[in-house]
Amino acid sequence: MSGTQAPVIPISSVVPPEIAVAAVPEDDRVWVPQAPNVWFRPLMFNTVTGQWCNLLKVTAAGIVSRHRHPGVVFGYVIKGKWHYYEHEWVAEAGQFVYEPPGEIHTLAVPDDCPEMITFFNITGAMAYVDENGAQIGYEDTFTKIDMCRAHYDKAGLGADYVNQFIR
Repeated sequence: MSGTQAPVIPISSVVPPEIAVAAVPEDDRVWVPQAPNVWFRPLMFNTVTGQWCNLLKVTAAGIVSRHRHPGVVFGYVIKGKWHYYEHEWVAEAGQFVYEPPGEIHTLAVPDDCPEMITFFNITGAMAYVDENGAQIGYEDTFTKIDMCRAHYDKAGLGADYVNQFIR
């Protein structure tokens, strides 16, 4: 095979660009308010599969939310700690969490934790539920994008700032 070239593998012109950003932003305006003392920092929104990756930051102890995921969730605790009332374990900085689809759980930050930041990779949606399991709210990739657009516009970054995270 001397003198022959290896075949060139073509790359589609419609492959979306990669994302390479600082996970914890220098500009606090990038954090999108989600609830009192709760913010998320978008990292990627996959509008084809409904997946999204973000950091969740909580700056007060207490219940963050009670919710159910129809898809799997992966988490990695960067700072602080949190737990689910329905389980014995506590997720602390440096720990990985796998959440199976279908479970209802109540995310809470303990009293001795002034700030928690966790990376979450979520597939599907989040259905917020009350103590009886009745749905009281809903989020997915598209509602999260809308939240970002509204916040970034108001914060002076421009509504299109979120576009860099959409794939």
